[in-house]
Amino acid sequence: MHPNPSFHSHDHAKDIAFVRERGFGTLVMNGDPVPMVAHVPVLLSEYGREVLIHLVRSNPIARALSEPRPARIAVTGPDAYISPDWYGVADQVPTWNYVAVHLTGVLELLPHGKMHEVLDLQSAFYENRLAGKTPWTTGKMTPEVLERMMRMIVPCRMVVEEMAATWKLGQNKDDAVRKRAAVQVPGGMGSELEALAALMADPPVL
Repeated sequence: MHPNPSFHSHDHAKDIAFVRERGFGTLVMNGDPVPMVAHVPVLLSEYGREVLIHLVRSNPIARALSEPRPARIAVTGPDAYISPDWYGVADQVPTWNYVAVHLTGVLELLPHGKMHEVLDLQSAFYENRLAGKTPWTTGKMTPEVLERMMRMIVPCRMVVEEMAATWKLGQNKDDAVRKRAAVQVPGGMGSELEALAALMADPPVL
């Protein structure tokens, strides 16, 4: 997380909603000689107490889960480079604005008999957010094919012990200065620039 407390969120309801809306994150766990990393669909519970994910059975993280282990999931949102020229005031420096939520806790393998349940929960959560189509379900698959494919993945749960969020949107600048920069963001570089510009123009209460 960014060290400046101006960007730290204390509104975990907002942070939970952000993670549930994004639905995808980066899982990190200690390894030797370097941390192990996986990019995974993330299903955070309504009150932010646990995360359901699944991993390919051959993933090094899955192989390392012979017992529960500490882990972290980073979920990121819009981001953008901010040129100092955009502020319209002297003596500024370049920076990058962004939104990120970190979930830290203990990751464990669930019994493989839970795989079907986890897959159904995940797919229902994502499919029900898609407009204009009947949600896909595992019932659409040939049972033998589904079982064969599920043998290739493993269900995991992380009990969340800590949630930390950075909403770095230029809140340390005067409103007029920050908003001048926000106007320029859509023509710059980063991801989801329009969304980042809107957040800079009207930052949420942290």
